[in-house]
Amino acid sequence: MATETRWPAVGAALPPLEIPITRTLIVAGAIASRDYQDVHHDAELARRKGSPDIFMNILTTNGLVGRYITDHFGPTAVLRTVAIRLGAPNYPGDTMVLTGRIEELDDETGTATVRVVGANGIGNHVTGTVTVTFTEVTVTVTLTDEADS
Repeated sequence: MATETRWPAVGAALPPLEIPITRTLIVAGAIASRDYQDVHHDAELARRKGSPDIFMNILTTNGLVGRYITDHFGPTAVLRTVAIRLGAPNYPGDTMVLTGRIEELDDETGTATVRVVGANGIGNHVTGTVTVTFTEVTVTVTLTDEADS
């Protein structure tokens, strides 16, 4: 295995991240962010208010978007801005797939602007941009001999 350090390129796509939307994730995210609105933990009350089930709050989504970026850029990544907008709700039993594309890159400051979309079975749950600064990006590449395949 070889390790190569390089800067990302404008237009480069980040690998997708699939996040199973579980009831536990929704409730735990709401509790962790001190969002005690019943629509995030009580299915019966959520239904009475017109929702088919509980749904994820924006603070949990914000955290997942941040994780997506820092997991990709590594431990030296620092989130500078996270500007997101919610769309389709994340309900239990669905999967959200986060994708990203580098829109801008400032080589001098090591700052990138990444366009992020999180889609689930009913549409885009989250769209937005994240500005991140990093001192290095490490991409691990596994080299194999085709004869071994």
